[in-house]
Amino acid sequence: MSQGSRPERVADQIRGELGSLLTRDVRDPGIGFVTVTRVQLTPDLQTARVYYTVLGDPTSRRNSSRALDRAAPFLRRQIGSRLRLKRVPELRFLYDESIAGQDRIDRLLAEITADRQPDGSPSDGRDERTGSAEREDAPRTAAHDDDQSDS
Repeated sequence: MSQGSRPERVADQIRGELGSLLTRDVRDPGIGFVTVTRVQLTPDLQTARVYYTVLGDPTSRRNSSRALDRAAPFLRRQIGSRLRLKRVPELRFLYDESIAGQDRIDRLLAEITADRQPDGSPSDGRDERTGSAEREDAPRTAAHDDDQSDS
């Protein structure tokens, strides 16, 4: 068994426990709609970086961040009582920026596909392989002339 598998297994257990604790046991209304996306544990199992997302605007994000920091000691005690570990890792809550980046990429891809014409060609007259505009008045090259004479 590789050395890196234990931190991954413990991190997955912590993520599951935090999810159930946040939905059932934490009564702080400031937490809001928090989703734990992933947990990264240091190899010595001393520190857990808990990545989360929040449904709502930046104000609810700040309120949730404060509420999670206030709830961290309670959550750590609960994880300690539920999981059998020599030492319960310190919980550090970090907002997961990767989800926002993924949403931005999805929006950009949707814009690109919306800009295309129904036949699949770009709507701005550009060649989709090179990205350069095709001009009708462009001089023909010798290679094009050879192709014309063969047919």
